[in-house]
Amino acid sequence: MTPWLTIVGVSLDGTTSFSKRAEIAIQSAVVIVGSTRLLDLLDISHDRRFVWPSPFSLGITWLKSMAGQPVVVLATGDPMHYGVGSTLTSAFKSEEYTVLPAPSSLSLAAARMGWALQDSICLSLHGRPLEKLHTVLAPNAQLLILTRDGSSPAKIIRLLCQTMYSESFVSVLENLGGLNETRYDLRATNTEIRDFAALNIVAVKCVLSKDAAYLPTVPGLPDCAFQHDGQLTKREIRSITIAALTPKPNERLWDVGAGCGSVAIEWLRCTPNSKAIAFEHDDKRATIVRNNSLNLNVPHLEIVTESVPDSLQLYPLPDAIFIGGACSNRQVLETCWMTLRSGGRLVANAVTIEGQAVLSEWHKKLGGELINIALSYVKTIGRFRGLQPALAVMQLRLIKP
Repeated sequence: MTPWLTIVGVSLDGTTSFSKRAEIAIQSAVVIVGSTRLLDLLDISHDRRFVWPSPFSLGITWLKSMAGQPVVVLATGDPMHYGVGSTLTSAFKSEEYTVLPAPSSLSLAAARMGWALQDSICLSLHGRPLEKLHTVLAPNAQLLILTRDGSSPAKIIRLLCQTMYSESFVSVLENLGGLNETRYDLRATNTEIRDFAALNIVAVKCVLSKDAAYLPTVPGLPDCAFQHDGQLTKREIRSITIAALTPKPNERLWDVGAGCGSVAIEWLRCTPNSKAIAFEHDDKRATIVRNNSLNLNVPHLEIVTESVPDSLQLYPLPDAIFIGGACSNRQVLETCWMTLRSGGRLVANAVTIEGQAVLSEWHKKLGGELINIALSYVKTIGRFRGLQPALAVMQLRLIKP
């Protein structure tokens, strides 16, 4: 089958960037689809123009009605890099389309900065919250940020100053690839930040502020990193628990009976593009969870204050479940186990006799691993020191068949 749909990337300098294949596709197309700005770059008759409609899905439906006829869709830069390309290719069979990319704005930004693209973190703020930046900030990280509009650079700089990265080097690259391309270099501490051109990329060389403490993403943050009212999975137990949950990129965790949210927060910090829901019915503790998620750079943690287990089935299915504050409730365990997908992991911790009895019962019924975690901490005894045992934690680990 000969591809009938051609997705053509367009640089800011317009038609001068077209390859011979792109020119042939445009000349032979019955209809050319794109935004008004991109269509205006071409000298084509009105009856061959089709401005992409809103909502976006209407355009997909219309394209499907044109199947078999030569159609060109114009997209900015590389359509497959934060562009429309992936949406289109997922809607059609591979033999129906051809993609002819131009250099992406992020590739151009890397070239202007002299940064290796593979060593840079590229992300887009189009349709995404600014807080997404929290997940990539790290000392010496090189960030290339596709912004929303001309006000975005100032917002990014304010966020850097609020998160211990006020010494960072920032470059705002306007209209990359165009005749009026411009670059502005500044420090995040610069207080005179104006609006920039709507088409801009922000490049950030992250520099941690002096005397600022960097908290690593490896599980096991110090207990003092969390606000809590005593309901906290302690550091060593938390590290063991996260290891038992075996987090993987793009997976979702349910933290049932979240307390201060420490397990869900560590899950989000250690795995890219992961998701988590903290179920905590106590409003005061839910507020603590929210504060901790903001302070520890995972603002995307979802918090549910509805009572469990009734609310559990209302939310996206998890890949892993941690039960810390409700393991003595058999109904919660039953619902979590029923909801968990095949291959999913369930980890439950108990310190009370009642909770441990339930976990022992479940281990007898379902198997898995049942371990006892006993820790001791140094305590001063007069002129000497001794090891004082903490409450032992029983941990049940299950994998859903």
